[in-house]
Amino acid sequence: MTLVITLCAAAIATIAWYATAPNNKLYLGVLALMYWGAALMWTVDGINGLIEGEGFIEIADTAAMLDDAILGLLVVIVGLAAWAIYLVAKDPKHILRNTLARG
Repeated sequence: MTLVITLCAAAIATIAWYATAPNNKLYLGVLALMYWGAALMWTVDGINGLIEGEGFIEIADTAAMLDDAILGLLVVIVGLAAWAIYLVAKDPKHILRNTLARG
């Protein structure tokens, strides 16, 4: 479930990045790359589970699925928070710089 949620977030971020590609002021490509990296990580984790004889995605246990869904949502939220910090640090619209300059 974590992989599914992360893949959905990666797809949405990629579509948003592509739709606003000429105007790259919000660095949506960075957000998309963060989510695709997380999706790759969960894919490798699933493949490792298959090698060890477990399932790729746990669907038999409802509690485990709920835990995975919560983890997936947490990954999406942390990705958004990291992107927001990156956005403030880059200050593409110079809002922070202009606010501090006015003093």
